[in-house]
Amino acid sequence: MKKVELDIVALSHSVTNSHNYAVVLGEVDGSRRLPIIIGGFEAQAIAVAMEKMAPNRPLTHDLFKNTLDSFDIELKEIVINNLLDGIFYARLVCLKDGDLFEIDSRTSDAIAMAVRYNCPIYTYEFIMEQAGVVLDDAESGDVSGSGEGASAAPKKRKRRPPKEQSIETMSVENLEKLLQKVLSQEDYEKAAKIRDEINNRSGIDPADS
Repeated sequence: MKKVELDIVALSHSVTNSHNYAVVLGEVDGSRRLPIIIGGFEAQAIAVAMEKMAPNRPLTHDLFKNTLDSFDIELKEIVINNLLDGIFYARLVCLKDGDLFEIDSRTSDAIAMAVRYNCPIYTYEFIMEQAGVVLDDAESGDVSGSGEGASAAPKKRKRRPPKEQSIETMSVENLEKLLQKVLSQEDYEKAAKIRDEINNRSGIDPADS
């Protein structure tokens, strides 16, 4: 069965439920997108790894990665292998002592692990035919999504979050102190905003940090 490689192209709020998020996967060698609705905790787990933040204590997905590493198990790839009744299913393809084996996983958890291992994300052609959509660069309409929720409106946009006025008026020294404070409170969304403000003043592209 032909596999289709995907990349994460967006992570945004769901337009139908403010408590849910949409992760949008894009076809590497094509223009189709696969929107998947996920929960807030899973979205945070993906965002933390994408932004290369270092929590004071391991998050659940970090703990699982540390456990796999401790037993010399390598995550080779994840495969979104089925779509039933609007719900995506996924598997972790792992390698230990030269042998491949698969672990059943929620799709959101599988993506969070893939980001941590920087491993490929795949699905099958029949899933792209059922749930994939084609977005033009200028398109801004709603896109129906499947998965662990309802629908989403992914848009092509920069990853940098909007700045807050209070952050803009602070000195870099105070921003660095505040960054450490919010990290200790595990407020990673606010930490990303502060880090981007510091990088912006230093002339560093957030995508490179």
